[in-house]
Amino acid sequence: MAVKQVNPTRMELSRLKKKLNTATRGHKLLKDKRDELMRRFLEMVRENRALRIEVEEKIRQANANFVLAKASMSEETLKVALLAPKQEVFVNTSHKNVMSVDIPVFDYNTRTPDPNDIYSYGYAFTSSDLDDAVKSLADILPELIKLAQIEKSCQLMADEIEKTRRRVNALEHVMIPETQEQIRYITRKLDENERSTQTRLMKVKDMMLKEAHGY
Repeated sequence: MAVKQVNPTRMELSRLKKKLNTATRGHKLLKDKRDELMRRFLEMVRENRALRIEVEEKIRQANANFVLAKASMSEETLKVALLAPKQEVFVNTSHKNVMSVDIPVFDYNTRTPDPNDIYSYGYAFTSSDLDDAVKSLADILPELIKLAQIEKSCQLMADEIEKTRRRVNALEHVMIPETQEQIRYITRKLDENERSTQTRLMKVKDMMLKEAHGY
């Protein structure tokens, strides 16, 4: 590995040792964070998969109910019955922090608290199949909102895992080896300088002894 240009001084050696110590601690913390993110991500993925299967099955049943309602009513009557809904749904969003990731939290409330306001029509000219279809869709709403929350959370967690993985790899394969090599380089240079200084001192000592004693 090519060593970046560094000053082979004791001050630089001390600075690099501190940098290596910090990078090593950061590497361990990031690995722990990555592993915990992966654990929670896999839990979310399993929950998401189970909830999606459940929601898709309920949507299939609701569509079947609407097919029955359409078969038992005229198309014009069905359109008029659903033309002016009485109920409204408002979705509220907030966040919670999970391992430095802002996970969305979705909640909802309706314009009126009366559960019967989901039916925007009178019962005289509509079939009970339409009531079942509307009720089945209304019952799916909380699970749909939860599914959206979990899927968005999985996406954000996956992005954070990828960023953390890149940081871990950068520390593990670039910064830490590079700093270790720089420390070894400076240590070798300092050792060489110390040996050279020792050799010069010994030569000076020999010269002084020769001058003092004539040998």
